[in-house]
Amino acid sequence: MSVRKLKPITPGQRFRVVNEFAAVDKKAKPEKTLLEGKSKSGGRNNTGKMTMRYIGGGHKQKYRIIDFKRDKEGAATVESIQYDPNRTAFIALLSYEDGEKRYIIAQNGLKAGQVIVSADNAEPEVGNAMKLKNIPLGTVISCIELRPGQGAVMARSAGTYAQLVARDGKYAIVKLPSGESRMILVECKATVGVVSNTDHQLEVSGKAGRSRWQGRRPRTRAMVMNPVDHPMGGGEGRATGGIPRSRNGIPAKGYKTRDKKKASNKYIVERRKK
Repeated sequence: MSVRKLKPITPGQRFRVVNEFAAVDKKAKPEKTLLEGKSKSGGRNNTGKMTMRYIGGGHKQKYRIIDFKRDKEGAATVESIQYDPNRTAFIALLSYEDGEKRYIIAQNGLKAGQVIVSADNAEPEVGNAMKLKNIPLGTVISCIELRPGQGAVMARSAGTYAQLVARDGKYAIVKLPSGESRMILVECKATVGVVSNTDHQLEVSGKAGRSRWQGRRPRTRAMVMNPVDHPMGGGEGRATGGIPRSRNGIPAKGYKTRDKKKASNKYIVERRKK
């Protein structure tokens, strides 16, 4: 995978860095049986009142139903790698031996025609899904469950991965993308490999209009608001705004908001990097 810097023939293309989508099958069309309609609220609630700011517009999208659980055991052939507008990672269309088709999050290196397996006795190869108790230590994994049968909730976005570090009784210790080491039940499933589209972080929009295509409206800086609208607002001229904090007055930049009594604290072996 690679990115390409465009020639500055227009102001919007001067700083634009695009993904070449080399891994994506450009002729493949979305599987109709796995598509759902997707409505947009524009940040309004059921009475029409704006409850979320900076949301509105955006290109029309259809949701792709993703199999996060990988609960269908047996071999499946990768039909194509496709683009998904709802996530940063690419998705893979699988075709099982009985004719059923499913979408999964594609791992780096997955190609059309490749056979992947979801089973306890599967080989630890890219794209295969199995329980943590069957994955060799040191393996790079992604799409990890937090509770058995729940479906993947961690390490799902483009280029992310975790590493299986150790096993201790009924728990496995996994080093997550944030740098946090956490205990997860060995009965939870994970997929071998790094999530696809690793160059996503190198992309540059180039212009504000691209944010509008994605449904994001312009965000007003807190410093330029009035004191009635934000704790950092007000003052004469270009005031500093004081201590960086949220609209509710919660400090930003280093202030810890995690509950000290949170039940899952006992599963965290090592905190994430500051």
